[in-house]
Amino acid sequence: MGENLVEKPDSLLEAWVTAQSGDAAPWIREQLEILSKGAKERDLHIFLGLAPRRLGKADLRLSDADKSAADSARPGWQPEGWSIDGAARVLGLLRFRGTRPFAETFKDLRRTADAAELVALYRGLPLYPEPASMDFEVGEGLRSNLKPVFEAIAHRNPYPRDSFDEHRWNHMILKALFIGSQLVPITGLGERANPELARILVDYARERWAAGRPLPPEIWIPVKPFRRDPAIAGQLDQAIAEGHVTEEALT
Repeated sequence: MGENLVEKPDSLLEAWVTAQSGDAAPWIREQLEILSKGAKERDLHIFLGLAPRRLGKADLRLSDADKSAADSARPGWQPEGWSIDGAARVLGLLRFRGTRPFAETFKDLRRTADAAELVALYRGLPLYPEPASMDFEVGEGLRSNLKPVFEAIAHRNPYPRDSFDEHRWNHMILKALFIGSQLVPITGLGERANPELARILVDYARERWAAGRPLPPEIWIPVKPFRRDPAIAGQLDQAIAEGHVTEEALT
């Protein structure tokens, strides 16, 4: 890689996958060549189905330099925790040149995917073409009852930060709390803080306190910028007085 050259995400994925795929490396290169030259969607489905059998399901091994290259290629892209077969699936989608809009192809894949396939598909969101066209499909993923699928969108993924409107962003944060998903791995948690979300989270906290239930300390990250907002300042002062939270947690 040249000193000032930024690799494309698909080039990085290909380098990582082939380096870790051993004897399957020639197969990967051959399949990518086929997918990039007018393959039918049936060929894409076959490749996605064969990827875990040919490559295995081990974690993708990434160096610090690889992680830095990922962020340079797509700001906020964090492929840590991806599996090698999942990375290959995303790579296949990026290289595929079909005749239909990308979102339509993605929709068909989502409908027939198992949980592991859905996780891989949604982790690739920040890399796909025409991100605005994915609105409906992303909504389906956020509504999933499968926590790993929800987290494939919400965690270490810059797509929500960059593409969600305020309503959908706030809804994602609240659902994360409801299903017991951590907030800290959400890319842009502090950047996308907004007054409405702060009010929602304070109301949520009051309900938890009233029920005697614990509250994750990270809930205050999006609240801190609005500590003195008249709509919530009084409630927070009362919570401090009652010992539910400290001033230090809010500053």
